[in-house]
Amino acid sequence: MLNDVKVVDLTIPFGSDIVMWPGAPAPEAETMVTVAHDGFFARKVTFFEHSGTHFDAPCHFIEGQSTVDQIPAQSLVRPIAVIDISARVGEDADALLSLDEVLAFESAHGQIPEGAAVFLRTGWEERNSDPIRYAGQPGDLRFPGFGVEAAEYLVSNRKIVGLGIDTLGIDSGAATTFPVHTQVTHPRGLWHLENLQNLRLLPPVGAWVVVGVLPLIGGSGSPARVIALLP
Repeated sequence: MLNDVKVVDLTIPFGSDIVMWPGAPAPEAETMVTVAHDGFFARKVTFFEHSGTHFDAPCHFIEGQSTVDQIPAQSLVRPIAVIDISARVGEDADALLSLDEVLAFESAHGQIPEGAAVFLRTGWEERNSDPIRYAGQPGDLRFPGFGVEAAEYLVSNRKIVGLGIDTLGIDSGAATTFPVHTQVTHPRGLWHLENLQNLRLLPPVGAWVVVGVLPLIGGSGSPARVIALLP
């Protein structure tokens, strides 16, 4: 049975050179013991909770909402719908997923099932090694995201459990008030995955995601190993 399943890693390798949200500290690793000296190798790694490919818990923007360790494991293994707007986005750093695009996706691929997660491919994953092209200039963040109307439809009408994207954030870089985070998803307990990659390798429907996130007690988020399974 396992031979019939294709595994796709949606995770950016985690290191000190990953593109961070401006002002957030990059991960650091300090070697504590070595094979040559101690007989085994281990490091101390320090990181901001929202580093690299990472998980946002609802408490990230809404006080009193669930922390990472409170997210049920069953909500981290979900069918996914992948909406690809990369051709339309092109170089448009202010592009937003529209409700019309969600409806067109469902017309082409069927209704997004209740309890699914929805991933948005904008094409920005191709820029994730270049801080300026990926995030924008300091003080002027620019990258595509989910539109509020589209997100509201997915949450209210399709009862999804989470959103994912190949940019620094679910909201666009220009959306300084984070309307999807604060008005649509986190207040209703949804999780986010940000800085995904390899979404081009996934079909619009039919894949499942396994979110390997650290259950940090009290955590607002955590780096995650995100794996897609394709039958």
